[in-house]
Amino acid sequence: MVDNTRGILAMAASVVVFIFNDALIKLAAESIPSVQAIGVRGLFATLWCSLALMVSGAWRHLRLAVHPLVMLRGGLESGAAIFYLIALFQIPFAIATAINLSTPLVLTVLAVLILKEDVRWRRWTAVTVGFLGVLLVIQPRPGDINAWTWLVLLATLIGAFRDIIARYLPPAVPTLVVSFTTALGVAFVGCIWALFEGWQPMDWRGLGFIIASSLLLAAGYQFLVVALRSGGEISVMASFRYSSILWALGIGYVVWGEVPNALAIAGIVVIVGSGLYILHRERVRH
Repeated sequence: MVDNTRGILAMAASVVVFIFNDALIKLAAESIPSVQAIGVRGLFATLWCSLALMVSGAWRHLRLAVHPLVMLRGGLESGAAIFYLIALFQIPFAIATAINLSTPLVLTVLAVLILKEDVRWRRWTAVTVGFLGVLLVIQPRPGDINAWTWLVLLATLIGAFRDIIARYLPPAVPTLVVSFTTALGVAFVGCIWALFEGWQPMDWRGLGFIIASSLLLAAGYQFLVVALRSGGEISVMASFRYSSILWALGIGYVVWGEVPNALAIAGIVVIVGSGLYILHRERVRH
C-alpha cells in the first residue's frame, strides 16, 4: 500500500505536468514547424536534466546511461513522443488526450502478461468497457478513419511498453539519468528530422512556449519514472492518468474553444468510469 501510494502521487503529478506541456508545445507549433518544436524542446529538456545531474551529483553515474534497458526506454520514448505530438498538431487537443487515455488499459493487459500482476474478471471487464469508450472517442467509420487518431493509438502502445520497461531498470541507475537519456533521445530524433525537413527561423513567442514546455517535460519525465520505479502495482497507478482528461477538456476549451461532440463526451465518460472502477476494486481488495 505504501508503494502504491507513492506511485499514485508521482503519477498524478506527472499527469498534470505532461498535460500542460502538451498544450504549450501545441501553441508553439502554431508558428514553428512541429518536428522542429519537438526537437528544440528536447534540447532544452536535456539542458534542465543536465543541470539537475550536476547539482545533485548524479552525473557520477552518467556512464549507466548506456545500459541497454535505459537506451531502449529512451528510444521508445522518442518514438511515442514524436508520433503523439505530430498527431496532436492535427486533431483537437481534448480528443488526442482522450485517445491517449487508453494507456492505463493497455498497461493493465501488459501488467498481467509481463509483470504477472493479479488482475481479476472485474478489472478485465473495466478494461473492455474502457476500450469501447476509446472507440466512441475515435468514432471510426468504414472508409473514413482519421489516420491521426490511429497514430495517437500507436504512440500509446509504444508508451505502454516504455513504462513496463521502467520496472526492469537496474536500481543502480539514478532516475535523473533515465530522464536525461529520455530527453536526449527525443532531442536527437526531433532535431535530425527537422534538419531534413529544413530548419526554420523561430519567433520569440514560439521559443518562449518551447522553453516553458521543456521545463514541464523534464519534470514530467522525473515524476513518471519515480512512479514506475516505486514498486507499486502498475495496473493501479496507471488508473490515475484518467485525471488528465479534465485538464485537457478545460485547456482545450479555454485556449482553442474546442468542444467534443456528444458521442466523444460519452466515450470520455466511459473511459474515466472504467478507470475509477479499477481503482475502486483495488481498494476493496486491499
